[in-house]
Amino acid sequence: MNEPFFNKLRNQCDAKQSRLCIGLDIDFDLFPERIDQTVFGAFDFLKEIIDSTHKVCVAYKLNMAFFEQFGYKGYQLMEKTVEYIDNRAITICDGKRGDIGNSSNKYAKSIFSHIGFDSATISPYMGKDSIIPFLEDSRFGVFVLCLTSNPSSIDIQRIKADSKPIYLHIIDIINKLNNKNIGIVVGATQNSEMSIIREKSPSTSWLIPGIGKQGGSLEESVNFGNSNGAYGLISVSRDILFYNNSEQKDIFNRTIFYHNQIGKILYEK
Repeated sequence: MNEPFFNKLRNQCDAKQSRLCIGLDIDFDLFPERIDQTVFGAFDFLKEIIDSTHKVCVAYKLNMAFFEQFGYKGYQLMEKTVEYIDNRAITICDGKRGDIGNSSNKYAKSIFSHIGFDSATISPYMGKDSIIPFLEDSRFGVFVLCLTSNPSSIDIQRIKADSKPIYLHIIDIINKLNNKNIGIVVGATQNSEMSIIREKSPSTSWLIPGIGKQGGSLEESVNFGNSNGAYGLISVSRDILFYNNSEQKDIFNRTIFYHNQIGKILYEK
């Protein structure tokens, strides 16, 4: 399909009346005992999650670190998982790539053309040259790290240059690129800055991690992330995957809990 990325995203959100993104993180330390701690067991577990949640889940985010830990078998697992999701939801490669030039081109080719992801997270530390190669095909989307949920984001992202913090300079770069297939990553723990970010990027879509175990604000994330007709994806990982005993019914029930909470904020105003 040649459908532009954000058309696919909008269609998923509207059809499912949802903004929920589930992070598929493979952590054997948290795996339920019933699942074999092998790559094969991990795939069975991921299939259970996808089968239980895809009707209300807009996107699945695969953090590459949790797959790369298994070497080439992890890459095979990643490819199989993306293939299994197919067109039931948007797929996000959370690899935070950030190189330039030909290297960045090859990363984009690997993520989009080979593995088959719909979108990717990108680090802007090396400037717009690390972003542009991922924007060349409108079928694929990019979420650029802007203000992340980790406490040490203050070390760089809030440092001021020319009287404003770095994260606002990142928004300036994104606004100048002015592509329809570019969004930003805004941590749910950064609720005090969300109004500023939304003001500077009125219609940019957000990927919002930090809900659940990290304690981010769901209400403010939904409200600011989805204002002005933009789409803000609420990303939850551990608090769905490893809820209670991680039985299929536990995963389904926790997914529905988040779906309903997001829906109340979004639609019952």
